[in-house]
Amino acid sequence: MSRQLSQQEIDAVFQNMQDHKREVPAVKFDFRRPDRIPKSQVRAIHLLHDTFVRNLVSSLSAYLRSYLTVNLVSVEQLSYAEFLDGLPSPTCIVSLGLSPYDGNGVLELNPSLVFPIIEMLLGGTGKSSINIQRDVTEIERRLLDGLFRIILQDLREAWKAVTSVDFTIESMETEPQLLHVLAPNEAVVSIGIEVRIGETVGMMNIAMPSIVIKMMRQKFDQQWSMVRKTQASESEQARILRVLRRATMSLEARMEGTTLTVRDLLSLREGHLLTFDYPVDRSVELVVNGARKFTGQVISTGRKRGCQVELVRPTADQGRIKDERSGDGVEAA
Repeated sequence: MSRQLSQQEIDAVFQNMQDHKREVPAVKFDFRRPDRIPKSQVRAIHLLHDTFVRNLVSSLSAYLRSYLTVNLVSVEQLSYAEFLDGLPSPTCIVSLGLSPYDGNGVLELNPSLVFPIIEMLLGGTGKSSINIQRDVTEIERRLLDGLFRIILQDLREAWKAVTSVDFTIESMETEPQLLHVLAPNEAVVSIGIEVRIGETVGMMNIAMPSIVIKMMRQKFDQQWSMVRKTQASESEQARILRVLRRATMSLEARMEGTTLTVRDLLSLREGHLLTFDYPVDRSVELVVNGARKFTGQVISTGRKRGCQVELVRPTADQGRIKDERSGDGVEAA
């Protein structure tokens, strides 16, 4: 027999459903950062600046004539205001042109690096423990021009893997808040690089506008596809090499001397004497699976004879190319 539910029972059912309802977390969206780039592109920028850091170690070591280490510390997305807030004041900060793209980047060198480097450029050791906190003078800026040229040249070479960007210095400031090249809420990709010269440690910071990097998205995708193809090709070559390592080949040492005509060969009878006239100091040919690969000398190894490799012979294709360049027109063996 059916019965009607009371209002209290109906309210209890709905209350039970609300208690068991899974809460969906709300995701906050920051409308002040419309130009953020995907994480895959951030990883690509990280790999790109790994190359930049490796090249910069050798370039700066040669320029400063001192051993140093350079490490990539971080690649992250920030607002331009947050990037500036993380910089010391005063410091050495420059505005970078990004031709052919519109917009500007930023390159900053901490004072803990700038003044030891200036001391080294003037013939000092750069090991002074004095922490200098002042503005860079006009003369010191001129001394830093060569340093910035080297840094920007390595930066151009690293970015060539994606696209050609002509990094140029447009202006230099000592107070970060005075460099108004981007809007405070504009998103940038911040690259933090640690530089260590002896006991001196400092940071070099680079900021690239996210909107400019978003314009390069297709070029980044092309770079990743090329990297994947290269990795696949290298892995396939390594796999084939592993398989071939277990293969066996025949190796012969040939002492080629006197030649005979077919008439003389057919007239040979028992008792005939053949002289090969092969000098002891003449090299012998080592033949691998019928192809001449090495040239060597016969030596004694205990009670046995062996052959010591002296020369690796070029392949047939290499010999043919060489003869074609020389104009002889003779195919090498």
